[in-house]
Amino acid sequence: MSLLTVTGLSITGQGGTGLVDDVSFEVGPGDRTGLIGESGSGKSLTSLAVMGLLPAGLTATGDVRLGGVDMIGAPERRRTGVRGKVAATVFQEPLTALDPLMTAGRQIAEPVRRFRGLRGTALRDAVHAALDEVRLTDTERIAGSYPHELSGGQRQRVAIAMALACRPRLLIADEPTTALDVTVQAEILDLLDRLVTTHGTALLFITHDLAVAARVTRQTHVLRQGRIVESAPITELIDRPAHEYTRTLVDSARRFDTALGRHLS
Repeated sequence: MSLLTVTGLSITGQGGTGLVDDVSFEVGPGDRTGLIGESGSGKSLTSLAVMGLLPAGLTATGDVRLGGVDMIGAPERRRTGVRGKVAATVFQEPLTALDPLMTAGRQIAEPVRRFRGLRGTALRDAVHAALDEVRLTDTERIAGSYPHELSGGQRQRVAIAMALACRPRLLIADEPTTALDVTVQAEILDLLDRLVTTHGTALLFITHDLAVAARVTRQTHVLRQGRIVESAPITELIDRPAHEYTRTLVDSARRFDTALGRHLS
């Protein structure tokens, strides 16, 4: 049974402007699925619709089932019940995604308390274990720090720890490395790869970068102007792109990697 089934998802803005058009895909247990496309292609809006978190003024139609719950039509109470427990999201910029008025430790503790029912010493130990799992060694200091007191890489690790602390079955990573430098990007990608493998967590990875997608995804869907134009395993997508737009993405990624002395594979 799929963890996530998206069927005929369309999203419109004010005035009926089409933003996402008839998008369909599935993510099963343990899958590593990518949504790739340039800015404005609809990939992040799709992920927000999956979590039932579209901004006011946007309307979703179609069918989105997450853990069996209708994320378009179900009451907010039911949709809230799957966020964090069935699926959790890591966003692009943790400085804005994290609460600036709460310490890192408290932000991890909130979902752990809610979904795992831990209190006191057990809760504190779970927070430190979550930080240790994302390879933040000075857990006492990190737990007591506010987001602005941490580096970009540390904030993103805290965001990942918070997302995974309740052991969701699906992790949605929306451009999680875009705001980081190249070295830290590689560390975060390796971390995500290790954690989803260790926990058997399914991954929906959203990016504009084919080289990044190649490191962590298997099945990939290419979006252009709100529509999926090609779906294929990531290796096939890179080696034998069928759609003209995909070929453009591959060529651009190869030129960029050559400039950095890397190799897209």
